[in-house]
Amino acid sequence: MEFPAALKYTKDHEWAKVDGNRVTVGITAFAVEQLGDITLVSLDVKVGDELSIGKTFGTIESVKTLSDLYAPIDGKVVEVNKDLDSSPELVNEDPYGKAWMVVIEAADAGALAELMDDKSYGEHVKASG
Repeated sequence: MEFPAALKYTKDHEWAKVDGNRVTVGITAFAVEQLGDITLVSLDVKVGDELSIGKTFGTIESVKTLSDLYAPIDGKVVEVNKDLDSSPELVNEDPYGKAWMVVIEAADAGALAELMDDKSYGEHVKASG
């Protein structure tokens, strides 16, 4: 399985797309494959909420399980993808595009250096598989 090289990744299978101090967050295709058909995405944050690394910002439910979603960085939520409320299947169809979940304004963009690149994430997936 290939992972977009332009993204950063967490051990919990979230991806992060960095654009200046704004970080768009979603879940990886590997996570989607493990979850199966997504039936519900609950984003438990609103614009203006503060998040800390590792803090849950919602849950994702599939035919197989319920999983938490974790913030990859400290910062303030500046956008929430409301399309997922009515169309959770977007996560299965386009995990790196239309199924982004939140945009966080990073408190410290330097902390993104702690996240994995595509090669390291690929190794992490192999080791956990």
